[in-house]
Amino acid sequence: MTRRVAIVTGAARGIGRGCALALGEKGFDIALVDVLVPEMERTAAEIRALGREARTYEADVAMFARAQDVVDDVVDEWDRVDFLLNNAGRSMPKGILEITEEEWDRTLDVNLKSCFNWSRAVAPTMLTQGDPVGGRIVNMSSLNAFSGGVTSAVSKFAYAAAKAGILGLTRALAKELGPTIQVNAICPGVIETELGNTLTRARGPELAEGIALGRLGTPRDVAEVVTFLATSVPSFITGQSLVVDGFQWVL
Repeated sequence: MTRRVAIVTGAARGIGRGCALALGEKGFDIALVDVLVPEMERTAAEIRALGREARTYEADVAMFARAQDVVDDVVDEWDRVDFLLNNAGRSMPKGILEITEEEWDRTLDVNLKSCFNWSRAVAPTMLTQGDPVGGRIVNMSSLNAFSGGVTSAVSKFAYAAAKAGILGLTRALAKELGPTIQVNAICPGVIETELGNTLTRARGPELAEGIALGRLGTPRDVAEVVTFLATSVPSFITGQSLVVDGFQWVL
């Protein structure tokens, strides 16, 4: 195959940026999706410096029609989509007595509905590309899907509910889209990103003591797992939730 194409949502910074760069290193041309345009353009420039092509799309991942438009443009430009990383998300630190209905809806839309939007957009192309593996999708969940978003979490119950929903979505899509498309989820623990900076600055050493590997995670730690799922041949992994947390027992 002369070209491999990946779409990464939430690609401007943090885990999304780290994964986009790692995929570029593995030979993918990347379509980057985010609302943070200057940061996204910097990520694209770094990918181009690796000798790969990069296109940027300003998009609210919660908008169904926008996902369709972006994927149509990617397919028109590059004629295929091999990998989708549904990474975009937003935090929500409010508890149930403080959160508004609008904040709940937005948290579910950005974190969970977005995975439907973009998976639905790429599935027709992936199903008809004609390769033994038509495509692969990875959805970014969270350790909070299991823990419920307790004291060490950036976000609380609404975020945890959305990330838990991603696990069910992943398993269902793996059954529905297999064997042509493989669908998996990743559940990071505490990762040093812009989103978690306030948390890590305040409690980093304390949290590291509760992690078997003795440190917080990095975007590169997550990116290594993402690129494995995107590129491994052969692959007998689908419908799975891979925890990347250094074995964190203090939540």
